[in-house]
Amino acid sequence: MALTEIKVPDIGDFDSVGVIEVLVNVGDTIKVEQSLITVESDKASMEIPSSHAGVLKELKVKLGDKVAQGAVIAVIETADVASAPAAAAAPAPAAVAPVAAQNVAPAPAAPAQAATPAAAPSSVSIAIPDIGDFKDVAVIELLVKVGDTVTAEQSLFTVESDKASMEIPSPAAGTITALTLKIGDKVNVGDVVGAMSVQGAAPAAAPVAAQNTAPAVAAPAPAAPAAVAAVAAPAHNPTVAPTGALPHASPSVRKFARELGVPLAEVKGSGQKGRITQEDVMGFTKSVMAGAVQTLAQQAAAPKSSGGNVGGLEVLAWPKVDFAKFGPVERKDLSRIKKISGANLHRNWVMIPHVTNNDLADITDLEAFRVSTNAEQAKAKSDVKVTMLAFVIKAVVAALKKFPEFNASLDGDALVYKQYFNIGFAADTPNGLVVPVLKDADKKGIMQISQEMGELAKKARDGKLGAADMQGGCFSISSLGGIGGTDFTPIVNAPEVAILGLSKSSIQPVWDGKAFQPRLMLPLSLSYDHRVIDGAAAARFNAYLGAVLADYRRILL
Repeated sequence: MALTEIKVPDIGDFDSVGVIEVLVNVGDTIKVEQSLITVESDKASMEIPSSHAGVLKELKVKLGDKVAQGAVIAVIETADVASAPAAAAAPAPAAVAPVAAQNVAPAPAAPAQAATPAAAPSSVSIAIPDIGDFKDVAVIELLVKVGDTVTAEQSLFTVESDKASMEIPSPAAGTITALTLKIGDKVNVGDVVGAMSVQGAAPAAAPVAAQNTAPAVAAPAPAAPAAVAAVAAPAHNPTVAPTGALPHASPSVRKFARELGVPLAEVKGSGQKGRITQEDVMGFTKSVMAGAVQTLAQQAAAPKSSGGNVGGLEVLAWPKVDFAKFGPVERKDLSRIKKISGANLHRNWVMIPHVTNNDLADITDLEAFRVSTNAEQAKAKSDVKVTMLAFVIKAVVAALKKFPEFNASLDGDALVYKQYFNIGFAADTPNGLVVPVLKDADKKGIMQISQEMGELAKKARDGKLGAADMQGGCFSISSLGGIGGTDFTPIVNAPEVAILGLSKSSIQPVWDGKAFQPRLMLPLSLSYDHRVIDGAAAARFNAYLGAVLADYRRILL
């Protein structure tokens, strides 16, 4: 027996993440790749698996702790034979050992085979090894097919119990001659599920042969995409064994990819030795949804006259240009925020039928009141500074109460009307645009709204916004008033149905019935989901909002 420390593996560019769930207890029997704890950053949550099998002797973390890559989270007592991930398959290769030994010295128990030439193949049964105290586990994925050449310990198929999924390895190197399994079959320890032909070579010669044949198998891989482009590639099917090298990923990641329909062979792994992580699968999915990446099946199914399917639309392929040949260039990767928000914005623009209503609000008197209020705050030595956006948020709440369809979300063929008023506001940060959400704006005054907005904006600039700070919004506001512009078309932030854009206010001549008067006018740009809101309702919403901003006493009515 030996004590082994389990450490936090590579979790990406996160310095420290919080432990939000402990999935095991001291004394539990742990399997390789079994999840031990769940951690959460401000962007995602992930499970930390065990790198060894054994009995859990000590937990080094508790709920709320912060961990980082390399931190010790548990101590496991491992058996000498169980410390390696392939220990479960150890009995199976033993059955092959006599075959290999016959090439060195005749075995007393098998004199007839002792004279067999070294190249003569032998048949080895493929049996289910020790998989713990599980019975009737289901076959959920086939990773090889009859005729495939496999190496020792290569995964052949995946089984799943109600607690975990695991891959069954090959007992030896050879060629698969029979497989009696299909998806959905139930298997138990000792069940013979196939056979393979093993070449009767000396043990020392086996690695050499594997090295000589490996390049021949791997060489055609780079040419595969070109070949697929000419022939329609099928969609990802977990019941069909993949061709070429098996993607390097854990059973939990394979299961996650199956649930999303992601072909693992097309995902580039970012883990150690090219291991595919759950984040790699999620990143690949986001890229496909955003149209930045196409699966081989999508490329093959695309019409010859177009560039393929991008975000569900048949469009021309994105132009590929060597910019460097025209002059000096500098290449920088998009920030994490821009990658995520870019995919969301693309989806929202493509899927939501946008219409924008533009109007003007007379804020002459309101601006004068704001300036005087801030002067009073300065005299009182208050740190709170009132902005026009705070007044607009309060006015928007009044408009949402009058027009409840703007405070709703589509859920299939139904509308969900919200009885709360959480307003998101776009915040410009060095890393990109984020939308913190001001909760329960209807229950707060202008001063409290201004104070909380300042706190949320600072957290956004410092990159400290949590997931909870950006969830639960009912309606969003994007203000460009401090920069400039007259009008623009903001993109609706799904699953919301409308967003308000504010441009820079300016002094304009306004006819009062007798003469033109200089008035401070604020441009309002209301974009809305035309599936939920019609043009007349949008015009009424904007007009009412403008009336409230022009005479803030209306907010009391």
